[in-house]
Amino acid sequence: MVRILILIVAVLCGGVAAWLALSDPAPPKVEVVEAPAPATVEVLVSSAQVKAGTILKPEMMRWQAWPAETSSADLINRAGQPDAIATLSGSVVRSQFGAGEPIREDKLAPAGSGFMSAMLPPGKRAAAVRISAETTAGGFVLPNDRVDVIETLTPADTDSGRSSPISRTILRDIRVLAVDQTQDIDPADPQRVVVGRRATLELSSVQAETVMTAQAEGTLSLALRSVSDQVDEAMPIARRTTSTIRVHRDGKIQEFEVSRHSAENAQ
Repeated sequence: MVRILILIVAVLCGGVAAWLALSDPAPPKVEVVEAPAPATVEVLVSSAQVKAGTILKPEMMRWQAWPAETSSADLINRAGQPDAIATLSGSVVRSQFGAGEPIREDKLAPAGSGFMSAMLPPGKRAAAVRISAETTAGGFVLPNDRVDVIETLTPADTDSGRSSPISRTILRDIRVLAVDQTQDIDPADPQRVVVGRRATLELSSVQAETVMTAQAEGTLSLALRSVSDQVDEAMPIARRTTSTIRVHRDGKIQEFEVSRHSAENAQ
């Protein structure tokens, strides 16, 4: 009898559970609203990393969708320049592009330009100076570094026959364009050291004259500057002027060179 009662209770419980399950309201439907796609424009970008000095080829460029709200006037837009790939082919890359980086015309030189002339900003000159590991911070002066140019002279001492070297800074904050024929450093090897025999500097015409004169008179060294340095335009630069004095003694004429140092602002 007890077993029958237990069975009846179990059946009733099961029925109640089934009734409750069937009587629950259906869950509310979730309506998914898709956000509208942002407006885009097609912008010319680099297909892969392109180093400075490379002649641009069509396969190095491609069109890529770009958010319209972040597009600026210096980006090459397909709607405005549909033939840009053909037009820019043959241009010389003045500053390297990373993969997917927008191509900008201010980083390109016209087709047919020489490599170094393409790298120079307007009004600048490229001048080479003799260097060694000892005169370039142990070889740590690399292309695109900024340096101070120091001249070392050993003037003759006619009285004692001995001489004392004199060093002074003749130019500050000068960009190094290349060391020998190395003009770009691999980002994958940032600790690379380049020891060469010539460093090419970016100079104004007046600075180029100063450097050539100093190189003929003595030895030049390049002092590496910190990337965080700010140039103080008021800081004076040492200049040297030489005068010749003729002395009449015992019926003979003797000539002496007298050096004078002055301070001027760098040009």
